[in-house]
Amino acid sequence: MFFNTRIKPILPGLAVTLMVALAAKLVEHAERVLLGRGWVESLVFAILIGVVVRSVFGLAPRYFAGVRFCGKTVLEIAIVLLGGSISAQAIGSAGGGLVAAIIAVVCISLFVSYHIGRALGLTRHLAMLVACGNSICGNSAIAATAPVIDARSDDVAASISFTAILGVLFVFILPMLHAGLGLSATQYGIFSGLTVYAVPQVLAATAPAGALAVQIGTLVKLIRVLMLGPVIFGLALIGGRARETRLPIAQVVPWFIIGFIVMMTARSFGLLPEFALGGMKAVSSFLTILAMAALGLSVDIRNVMHVGGRVVMAALMSLAVLCMLSGFVIVLLGTA
Repeated sequence: MFFNTRIKPILPGLAVTLMVALAAKLVEHAERVLLGRGWVESLVFAILIGVVVRSVFGLAPRYFAGVRFCGKTVLEIAIVLLGGSISAQAIGSAGGGLVAAIIAVVCISLFVSYHIGRALGLTRHLAMLVACGNSICGNSAIAATAPVIDARSDDVAASISFTAILGVLFVFILPMLHAGLGLSATQYGIFSGLTVYAVPQVLAATAPAGALAVQIGTLVKLIRVLMLGPVIFGLALIGGRARETRLPIAQVVPWFIIGFIVMMTARSFGLLPEFALGGMKAVSSFLTILAMAALGLSVDIRNVMHVGGRVVMAALMSLAVLCMLSGFVIVLLGTA
């Protein structure tokens, strides 16, 4: 019974996602053989191959459950395991004011992005959806915000469609900025964590810069995700719906963030045996590639054709503001 209801539905999508992930590993291997080094990580190849497969061939509904499983549950497990590779000492170089800076960036970005949308003629609801997606965590923030502000379904679809595609494109652009601006691993991790929409996209964007960039970027991004609860409650207060809004604890503090913190704490106090760290890192790495493949398979480039030009412009301008704020944070904190 359990197999038929819980396991069997995810198998087709899991198989497709696994094939995309393996194809990404093969392409990366071929790249190293032919070019002498890996210029593009398998994480990025997995996203790219997934997007091409979804956009060119489409994806039948029977694959959806497995792709969602890999994009959510598998990713969350990978993030928890990633926490075991991070120690408090490694994060210390980011500076004590980092958390306050992240909170400030989210609040300022929300305010500015909303007013950019309104200035471009977007409705209040659509402008708020774009602002929340840009400032906090992309599609997850949009989906959580929509019922609180009574957003229309077409507004939700428009904001999610472009945010998903823009987020993937930004993953390809960011490593070029890293090389061009000469940012250190810590600086690049902070910048990526503050600007990239989703956790898996942060992992893909920071991978070319090394382990420290991945660790810093993930931590910064998870702190941004934790802002979702207070923001949703604040919107409910403004709209007079605070009594109706009952946020599940899993939405305010997702289980994988707690797991990440527990694993990071265990590593910092030497509670994790050294022999286990290598295996955890390898498993986390492959699960992340699997999640990247699922992310790619979730994005259909053709959907961008249905998004209005004003939504596109609002998202692009909001992202530009977020990048400027992130650059200011790096300068303000004086990170090296």
